[in-house]
Amino acid sequence: MTSFIDSVTLFAAAGKGGDGCVSVKREKFKPLGGPDGGNGGRGGDIILIVDSSVTTLLDFHHSPHRKATSGSQGYGDRKDGTYGEDLILPVPNGTVILDDKGNQLADLIGTGTTFLAAQGGHGGLGNLALSSSKRRAPGFALLGEPGEERRLTLQLKSVADIALVGFPSAGKSSLIAAISAARPKIADYPFTTLVPNLGVVQAGDTRFTVADVPGLIPGASQGKGLGLQFLRHVERCVALVHVLDCGTLETDRNPIDDLEAIENELALYGGLEDRVRIVALNKVDLPDGKAMADMVEEQLREKGYEVYKVSAASREGLQELLYSMARLVQRERAEAAKEERTRIILRPTAVDDSGFLVQKNGDGSFSVRGQKVVRWVRQTNFKNAEAVGYLADRLAQLGVEKELFKKGAVAGSEVRIGSGDNEVVFEWEPTIEAGAEQLAGFLHRRGEDSRLEAAWQAVEREEDVLSDEEIARQWEYNVANPHSPEIVEDPELIEGDDK
Repeated sequence: MTSFIDSVTLFAAAGKGGDGCVSVKREKFKPLGGPDGGNGGRGGDIILIVDSSVTTLLDFHHSPHRKATSGSQGYGDRKDGTYGEDLILPVPNGTVILDDKGNQLADLIGTGTTFLAAQGGHGGLGNLALSSSKRRAPGFALLGEPGEERRLTLQLKSVADIALVGFPSAGKSSLIAAISAARPKIADYPFTTLVPNLGVVQAGDTRFTVADVPGLIPGASQGKGLGLQFLRHVERCVALVHVLDCGTLETDRNPIDDLEAIENELALYGGLEDRVRIVALNKVDLPDGKAMADMVEEQLREKGYEVYKVSAASREGLQELLYSMARLVQRERAEAAKEERTRIILRPTAVDDSGFLVQKNGDGSFSVRGQKVVRWVRQTNFKNAEAVGYLADRLAQLGVEKELFKKGAVAGSEVRIGSGDNEVVFEWEPTIEAGAEQLAGFLHRRGEDSRLEAAWQAVEREEDVLSDEEIARQWEYNVANPHSPEIVEDPELIEGDDK
């Protein structure tokens, strides 16, 4: 079984961001320390990078699931959590990245080219970062965002200068073995070559690569044979070399028809119209092959093809063919060097600058979409009422509540924020024009928001009232009314003084 893998599915899961910390500075002889909870660490990314030492996608075939490390949570004393480590995955040169819908995301060409496959989640803010002049000591922190999870398809397109195309058993493998150090399997039956073979060729001072693309037969562009599986390997080539079998024993075949059949399949595949064609009439070492090559050579030259009569077995005509390939490669490289590089203009978008959208559903519920609101929901700890009140304040400040009013939402309406696994469903209750920090004090305890209570009532406090006897004992002299003390002179003492 072959070990050549040129198409794999990658399940990339980035690391989760760490949660923020809720902490208050408590140290002897330092009153009013205030909040000191640090932020959570950022989750690790998954990055694909082109490595010249990697030539196959076999590693991803055996291990398709890759996950980066998560960030740690924040700590007290103003200490942030540690970042998750990025997972760097080497890929071969010429790897194409597709999403789960088949859309091309990137084409990785050149050593060191990188692609961000999955982005790690942001860490949550601690209560130190959430504190303000109005919110002096928040009793909550934001949660870390989950890492991005993506299903990607990696396809390898061989980065070769010259591609050898032709019918099975036309001698492509023998030709590449004769002109390079490649040693593919060679046999006298069709479809001996099941995978593309790459060979490095040296012609004078020019070094280039040649790819043997197997499986091209009539109907290859529609999936017959191996053509549809390996036709993409010819897209990056400078020129195409048609290897035509002049020594075939099949009576219904001839080099002209073989050439037209292969050209028809290349035209149906598309994108190869500008490639230079060279025709190599192979197997001229055979008597019948020599006669057939002499018969069709002039006809092919009239069609505008550059024709060479070669033999992989006797190496006849290989030097002329190699130097012709080298001239095409040199010309292409010279033209590529003269081309002025396109100036890259970066127009970055602001973070979370996508706004939001409120939509009324057919069942009477309302859906809120938007990168910013979804991110806020994912960072909210719904077990903490104060954090939920903070979320309500942010949504109201953004204008979500006004938009819900415009769409016809009333108190008790079902509101859905997000989509899929990140969707949060709740009954909407319009908030009052006051923040959670302005409702603090004796109205509610830390970590609670009185706006979330069904029926708000003031807290009844029990007063510690002293009895009359306890109050009376606090006076140095006995008084008749402890609540209104008045020193009254004793009549007996007054009469005694008169005497």
